[in-house]
Order: sequence, then structure tokens, then C-alpha cells
Amino acid sequence: MTMNQANEGLFYGERAVWLRYGQYEAALLPEIGGNLIAFRDVEQEYQFLHEPTQEEMESFKARPMIHGIPVLFPPNRYEDGKFPWDGKTHQFPVNEPATGNHLHGFLYQTPWQVEDFGTTKTESYVVVSVQVDENHPSYASFPFNYTIRLRYSLSENGLLQQVTVRNDGNADLPCLLAFHTSVNAPFVPGGQAKDYRIQMTIGERWELNERMLPTKQYQPLKEEELLMQGSGVYPFFEAMDNHYTSRAQNGRNRMELTDTKANIKLVYDVGTSYKQWMIWNNNAAEGFFCPEPQINLVNAPNVDLPAEEIGFLSLAPGEIFEESSRLYVIKG
Repeated sequence: MTMNQANEGLFYGERAVWLRYGQYEAALLPEIGGNLIAFRDVEQEYQFLHEPTQEEMESFKARPMIHGIPVLFPPNRYEDGKFPWDGKTHQFPVNEPATGNHLHGFLYQTPWQVEDFGTTKTESYVVVSVQVDENHPSYASFPFNYTIRLRYSLSENGLLQQVTVRNDGNADLPCLLAFHTSVNAPFVPGGQAKDYRIQMTIGERWELNERMLPTKQYQPLKEEELLMQGSGVYPFFEAMDNHYTSRAQNGRNRMELTDTKANIKLVYDVGTSYKQWMIWNNNAAEGFFCPEPQINLVNAPNVDLPAEEIGFLSLAPGEIFEESSRLYVIKG
């Protein structure tokens, strides 16, 4: 009989929805940005996502960015906090003093509503949403009406994430989205980071200026980045806070992380709507890194390049954007 359940509980004192299906377990924190904070293989004791420890919970709540799967809407940096759109310029708070930019949008620490959780014969699932209107704190900076809904489910095929963004207003909505997904390396108990290899479907590397904003130019890929495109590379070969175009391989846009000793591969297949990748590896400190699928180029509204090329998407009133991603394991 397959273990299959969904229930409310706690994650180090925070309200959580816990899912279990077969050997897989996951936990989502609705009050802290709808963050899927844990994805584990409980039989093998693998922890795939970078979870906060009990001691890290306070720092996590203060900066809920480097654990689990935070939702970035709109993602990454905006020069001087300025977001020009449809003839107006919206002013975001400058929350990264070092660069003078706004960073990472409004939803990664806002409370989300739990709409549903439960089980079917083939999965356990949870659905959370955030509805933004005039009463939401972020509306003052980003005055749009919209609903974002996330559905996570566990099955024999691992963890599935489905996201929908719906424009509830009467004006076009900028639809810029990313996930600051934080992956453990090593994820095998007792494993060594030196045995890990990362492959990603990166294309070109964007040049970034001293404020971490794109110059519109590309940089040549280093030998290690070419390995990342191909057979794989040690994820901490140097400090990375790098921005790339995505280039699907074999029809798929994904990151693969292999423990070469345990012969286990974690696949993060993100869907082809994500035209850009960020990768950040905490200054090359072994333990975890963030392969971040992103719809748009960093600072897209302020960059004079074709909207389609830089993922500067919009939704007309009533329109819905939808995409799916999956984390799963290949053995051997």
C-alpha cells in the first residue's frame, strides 16, 4: 500500500501543509510566500532542497530567499527601483542598497491562502494562491489586480509545480516571474560536494555591470560553462551570480545535478516559457546553490531590446499565463 497523505502541520513552529506519496515527502509554508520549503526522499534520507534548520528559522523569515522555492514576482533587479510600463513609471522600494536597485518583487514573504489540499489515487497535492488588489500592501508600488495560484503535487514521478497567473484588472499586466529554487549539493547523506556535477540548458551569458544589471552584451562562455552546457561541471568551481539565456536541449529546459558516487541524478525540468536562467552559488561555498528559472531578462522594462527576446511578457485583461516544472530523480 503506497503511503499517500496531505495534512496541515508545523515546520519548526510555522504553519505548513505536508504531503507524502510513496517515498517522497514535501512541505509548503503558506504564510511565508507559499514557499515549498522541503522535498525529500524519506526512504533514502535525501534532502533535495536547502531547508532552514531550527536555528536558521529567524534568519530565514527575515530573508526568505535562499531556502526552498521562493516565488519572485517580478523577479530580480530593477534599476533605481524604476519599472516603466504602458507610459507610466512605477517606483519600487530600493531594497538592495549596495546596487541601488529593487530586488525580487513582492510575493516571496507575503502570506498566501491555502485553497485546497488532499489526495487522489495517484498523488497528494496542495493549492495556494495570492490575490492582489487595492488592499494588498504591494499594490502601492505595483498597482495591478491579479491572482497567482500554485499547485504542488507528489506522485511516483516526483514533485510537480503548476503555476498560473491571471490578470484580474482592466489594464495589461506585466507577467514577469521566477523561482529562486535552492538545491542541496550534496543531497545524499554523507555525500561530498566534490562528487557533484551540474548540467544546465544555458545559452548565452549576459554581461552584467557593477550594479548587476545587463549591458545588452553577451560574454564568451568559460570552459567550465561549456561543460555545464554539456557533460557537467562541479557546481562550486567559482563564485557565480550569473545570468544566461536558456537554450532547450532535446525539447527540454532543465538543470540536472548528479551525485557521481551514489549514481543519482536530480532533474529540474522547468518548461520552455523560462527564457532566462540565473545561477547563484553563495560565493562558491559548498552546500547549496540556486538554479533560477526566469521568464524575463533582469531589469527587462529598462532594457531597449525586443520584448519577445527578453521575455518582457504581458497579459491582457482576463488572460492567464501557465507553466509547469518538475523535480524528479533518475537512478543509475
